[in-house]
Amino acid sequence: MKKFIGKLILKLFGWRHKVPEEYRISKGVMIGAPHTSNWDIVFSLAGMWAAGYRPKFFIKKEWIDNPFVGWLIKWLGGIPVDRSKRNNLVDHSVEMLNSADKLILLVPVEGTRKRVKAWKKGFYYIALRSGLPVILAYLDYKKKEAGVGKIMKLSGDFEKDMLEIEEFYKHITAKYPEKYNPKIFLREKEQN
Repeated sequence: MKKFIGKLILKLFGWRHKVPEEYRISKGVMIGAPHTSNWDIVFSLAGMWAAGYRPKFFIKKEWIDNPFVGWLIKWLGGIPVDRSKRNNLVDHSVEMLNSADKLILLVPVEGTRKRVKAWKKGFYYIALRSGLPVILAYLDYKKKEAGVGKIMKLSGDFEKDMLEIEEFYKHITAKYPEKYNPKIFLREKEQN
């Protein structure tokens, strides 16, 4: 059903999905960028569903508890997080991934639709500690394409891995390009 809905949404808006067969894996940490619009979740999920992915993502518990939209958020793949408590989402994510037979965890690397100085690093440590690949998903508004362009096994060299990811995303066009910072991390020399 989700595959049909995803294809229908893409067709209605003139989009397409592009996910090569070798990128259709059952476990991994999926990142999607750029994220500059509320439309991103619509086209991201539609593209991934059309390709056969069923990503799960963390969302504030209040959304799931909402009687009007909670059921929809769960159906979309939402996993509740209680932000009033101290949560170690990296540890929790690693446990979830290690105990599941199939799980694609979609991690919002920018954390907002606004321009950021650097991506949040949680996705990196989740993938590294779980030993699972990072799935580089994207939305290209210029091409009207939702897809997966690369799957990476991290080396453990943070700067090297992030430079490779940054290189991939610098060719992708956001809905609002001025809100996307193509420099996704602070280099070691910039942190001092």
